[in-house]
Amino acid sequence: MSKLYFITGSQDLYGEECLKQVAADARVMVDYLNEQLKGTVTIELLPTVETSAICVSDMRAVENDDDCVGVITWMHTFSPAKMWIKGLQILRKPLLHLHTQANEKLPYDTIDMDFMNLNQAAHGDREYGFILARLGVVHEVAAGYYKNPRIIAKIRRFAQVASAIACSKNIRIATFGNNMRDVAVTDGNRLECEIKYGWEVKYWGIGEIAKLAASASEDEVDAKMKEYTDKYTMATDNVEAVREQARYEVAFEKFFAANGITSFTDNFQDLHGLRQLPGIAAQNLMGKGIGFGPEGDYKIAALSTVLMKMAEGREGATGFIEDYTYDLTEGEELELASHMLEVPVSFAASKPEIQVHPLGIGGKEDPARLVFDGVTGDGIQVTLIDMGDHFRIICADIELVAQPKPMPCLPVARIMYRHKPNFEIGTAAWCMAGGAHHSVVSTALTREDIAMFAKLTGTELIVIGDDTKSV
Repeated sequence: MSKLYFITGSQDLYGEECLKQVAADARVMVDYLNEQLKGTVTIELLPTVETSAICVSDMRAVENDDDCVGVITWMHTFSPAKMWIKGLQILRKPLLHLHTQANEKLPYDTIDMDFMNLNQAAHGDREYGFILARLGVVHEVAAGYYKNPRIIAKIRRFAQVASAIACSKNIRIATFGNNMRDVAVTDGNRLECEIKYGWEVKYWGIGEIAKLAASASEDEVDAKMKEYTDKYTMATDNVEAVREQARYEVAFEKFFAANGITSFTDNFQDLHGLRQLPGIAAQNLMGKGIGFGPEGDYKIAALSTVLMKMAEGREGATGFIEDYTYDLTEGEELELASHMLEVPVSFAASKPEIQVHPLGIGGKEDPARLVFDGVTGDGIQVTLIDMGDHFRIICADIELVAQPKPMPCLPVARIMYRHKPNFEIGTAAWCMAGGAHHSVVSTALTREDIAMFAKLTGTELIVIGDDTKSV
């Protein structure tokens, strides 16, 4: 489980008894937050910052602990901000400034200067806020009484986003083949991805998977087939086509384990040595948290890994999807989103079926895939594009809906959704912003999650939703 460190600010001006009370109040606060955030994050208290040396020591502890994904800071009293400078200059992990107090209400009948000096977040947090701004430290602020459910929710969101950022710094993408020839939006600066987000984008030939698949034992394939039939309904007589996909997944899993891979891409234009385009293999791997991008789209492969990590512990589906085609009935416009094969199984509204059909592209044998109708509910569509001199995240609010009629001749998994505020504005805004046809859709996350991720990673963000009035 992820860990956050909690650092309280004070000083020695008000005496030893005051510092003891500061430490005691911080302990009560941390214990309460741990109880409320159980299952999401653990919070550990560090020594109260009274001097620059303590601040540096605390921030070194934050940076040197691999289990720590970020830090929460709170100024219980007035904490002169010069003593925070050297420590903050060390910090590279996400920071949440908790602007709160130990007490919710003022003791109007008994308040005196001792109380004022002890409980002065209104004073101390402004001093601290200045030095964060002066140093250009990108951070979040949660302002309000720490027991307020709204504050707890924001701290939980911060913990989840910080965990996703920590995950991001350890993403290693295997690109089997390059980008689809002549496609622009899936390409970009791989080196800059690693510099900014920590994503290591590595190339291997698809022959690596073909070789491992050919060497998969019958026992390994049988075990994978049992996994498939335990989870899905077999709706084909072409069992050998399904076993071929099982060989691919066995191969991918071995390769990922040997090379520390968290995400991957393939390309139907580069399948030398494979009899099929990976279908069930990719879908089942996505169901296990492996990020995927088709046609060499490494940015979406990494983004899907990050957002699946962010969504852990929440209800809903998160995964890769592609914009495909529309129903443009006036006032009832819908989008049908899918892909050739690789729609994440998390989007299934009911038990998926294993089917085998011709693909019509790629020149390979008929691939096995999972077919299902998609889940419903409010969601977001998120993509990341390379603008040349910076990256841009586009996040659109959508509503996933049940398909109006059966689609008996469409043998792929799919979801359908409405664009907000409506089709005309929503899709025009997406196009104007340069939104890609590959994205990550989630019914677990909200635009607030994406906004926090964008802020803490210094990424430009464009949002589209009910508050978008025109393009």
